[in-house]
Formats: sequence, structure tokens, C-alpha cells
Amino acid sequence: MNDAQLLRYSRHLLLEDIDVEGQEKLLNAHVLVVGAGGLGSAAAPYLAAAGVGHITLLDHDEVDLTNLQRQIMHTEGTVGKSKVASGKQFLQQLNPTIQVETIQAKATTSLLDDLLPSVDVVLDCTDNFQTRQLINASCVKHQKPLVSGSALRFDGQASVFDPRDTSSPCYACIFSPDETFEEISCASMGIFSPLVGIIGSIQAAQALQVVIGFGKSLVGRMLLWDARNTQVDQIRISRNPDCPVCGKPH
Repeated sequence: MNDAQLLRYSRHLLLEDIDVEGQEKLLNAHVLVVGAGGLGSAAAPYLAAAGVGHITLLDHDEVDLTNLQRQIMHTEGTVGKSKVASGKQFLQQLNPTIQVETIQAKATTSLLDDLLPSVDVVLDCTDNFQTRQLINASCVKHQKPLVSGSALRFDGQASVFDPRDTSSPCYACIFSPDETFEEISCASMGIFSPLVGIIGSIQAAQALQVVIGFGKSLVGRMLLWDARNTQVDQIRISRNPDCPVCGKPH
């Protein structure tokens, strides 16, 4: 690290669990953030501020006025602009020393097959079941840790699925891809503005932990945040040996 980086990241360097070695891991890391909406708007800025050297934003959508109630990477000046372009502008103003790559597209298996080999961690900041399943399957295939988050109304949840850990479940172990869920969106059900900030920040923290390798991540646990009653719970989750994605047959 140069003198400017030593100063910029000095508060990280004071932490024994991070120090110079951990900060250098962040500077050399590549994190893929799928979804530049509410969760991505909270997670990506903290990744950038923390010094993750290469961030790829993947999202197909454009900024809408209704997004601004919670998606803090975007402003009235970027309404109508692609979310990834708006997000890149925000992140580069926050930390111009990092590389921000943008892809305005929907996540597909072929696209993730191209991206994941060079990625260290994937953050799922999307808002629909099918895309979450697709991202999870790709992470299992490429053996990449996945930091998953979701938020709706007053309820949020977060977990880490790490296929490199033989005891870790994957997303499909908990939510079977064979089940049918009714897709419920913020547009129809509403969402408490700070909730995505809380869950997205937790996702960022988990990603930094996974990259640096300190402490205990949420592998094998799911954190549940009830914003209405200001209550945090967690449940233990385990690998399903018959999981159609990561089970023994696969």
C-alpha cells in the first residue's frame, strides 16, 4: 500500500483482525454485486469505502423516482439512467482509487459462467426467487461464496452460503427450487426505508469477513431482522444431503 492508502484505510489497520494483510486482501479482491437497488445501494458503498479493489455491478434496471425512498446510491439527477451507471458514479465519487465495472443486463447462467471464475465473493442483492436460485446454482458450480440478503415490508434476512465449506448449506437447501412461490414485490407490499440499509450493510460486512477471513460468518445460520419490533433472531440451517443443487448426486 502507498502512503495515501495507509492513511485512507488507517482505521482498518488499527484492527488486529484486519491490519495491513487484511486490507491488502480487500484491495486485491473482486466482488460481484448482483442488484443495484435497495440492498445493493447499501452494500456496494461500504465495499467501496472499505477498499475492495474491484467491484462489478450487475443490474438490468433503470432508476425510477419510486426507488429514491430507499436506494441511496441513486438521486433525482440519475432518474432514467441505468442503475449500474448511477451506482458507478456514486461509488467512484466515494472512492476513486477502486475499479468499478458495470453490466446492464439480467443475470443469466451463461453470464455468470463468464463472470464467476474471476470473482472472490458474490452478493445476491436481487428481489426475486428465480434469480436467487440461478445465482446460487452458479456459485455452487464455481465454488464461490454467496452472501444472500432479502428485505420486504418490515422483515429482512441474511446468510452466507459457502460451497468451499463441506458443512455449509446452499440457498436451495433452505428454499427448494422445485417449490413454487408467489413473487411479492416492494411495489405491491411496500418496504421500510432503512431496512434495506440494515440488511445491505450486513451483507457488506459478511463479504469483508469472507475475503479477509476473520471471525465467524453467517455460514450455517440465517439472521432475521424484525424492524417493526426491533428484534434480531437467528436460526440454524444445515446442508440437505438430497439438495438438487449441492447434494450428493451432484
